[in-house]
Amino acid sequence: MDEALKELNDFLILNYSDDIISSDFSYKQLSIFVNVSAIQEITSALKLNPICQFRTLVDITAVDYPEEESRFHIVYHYLSMHQNIRIRLKVPVQETELVPSITNLFPAANWFEREVFDMYGILFSDHPDMRRLLTDYGFQGHPLRKDFPTTGYIELRYDQEKKKVVYEPVKLNQEYRRFDFMSPWEGSEIDLPVQLVNDEEDTRDV
Repeated sequence: MDEALKELNDFLILNYSDDIISSDFSYKQLSIFVNVSAIQEITSALKLNPICQFRTLVDITAVDYPEEESRFHIVYHYLSMHQNIRIRLKVPVQETELVPSITNLFPAANWFEREVFDMYGILFSDHPDMRRLLTDYGFQGHPLRKDFPTTGYIELRYDQEKKKVVYEPVKLNQEYRRFDFMSPWEGSEIDLPVQLVNDEEDTRDV
């Protein structure tokens, strides 16, 4: 382990042992799992403490684990240009849990947190402008959740008669074809719906 990262890890564990779940060093980067209630305090220490000096927030994102009790892991990436090291904070949160915003410490977190809300539906408390960022205002659902359908729930199109964009429920003209994953051109070997099989037989007879 890099000596600077080792010292940083020791410093955080010594001062925030009650709030740190675990720590790990991989790919020349330190990853710390912390409780959601401590994200403000630990972020403040990382930025303002002279031992740390992580003055750059690189990114905030999330990962969806639907099978876990804490469904989401919010991931914060910080950079200390003074020490030329990086740290990753991971915060496990439940689906309905509020996450403290860090916009008071890093103004750049504003759009990062809005993107996480838009894509995953995670809400940040005390955020100055908690609304969607990448999708439209009428969009339903959160696209990066594992249970979000690939088709979405609604679609929009320009209506020539109404002379405006209209929203409509997604209507699929045909069920998704099922493949055997051996070749994109091979059909599925599992049983097809009876109606579909009959339709294909009628076509061959013609």
